[in-house]
Amino acid sequence: MVSLHRTIRNMRRVGLREWWRQMQYIGDAKSGVLVGTDQFGNRYFENMNGEEEVPGALGVFIFNAYALLKFVGRQRWVDFAQHEYHASQVPPEWHSWIHHIRKDPPTNDPVIKNLTPPWQTPWVENLTGTRGAFKTYNTVAPKINAWEPKTISRGA
Repeated sequence: MVSLHRTIRNMRRVGLREWWRQMQYIGDAKSGVLVGTDQFGNRYFENMNGEEEVPGALGVFIFNAYALLKFVGRQRWVDFAQHEYHASQVPPEWHSWIHHIRKDPPTNDPVIKNLTPPWQTPWVENLTGTRGAFKTYNTVAPKINAWEPKTISRGA
């Protein structure tokens, strides 16, 4: 929920250009600490100030648990580098941090830094529906060939 006071405050914090970009992409004015960047150029932020992210502190009273669940966990977010973004552009280690599975971000987490196996391939986004999607092909000659009629030209 965006209040006028919160919108103006965040516009002053992040600047007019970044505020406009946030309103166009995520539809909300947010300000927080830059935690890290991944190999795609996505930026990850965190804001642990409960008065800014939980609307109950803004004078909006939450009456049921469902309304509370809509606003829990809004302290972490990603700012995608590409305009055409989707969820598979978030690598697994950042996904676990955003969804509060891990407490520390991958840039500060010693487990992720030290235990990444050397044989692990780098993360690539899901290319389904794009020109880079995997397409199967067959190298075996077909067992059944379609009938092709033989045409003979008529004598003139």
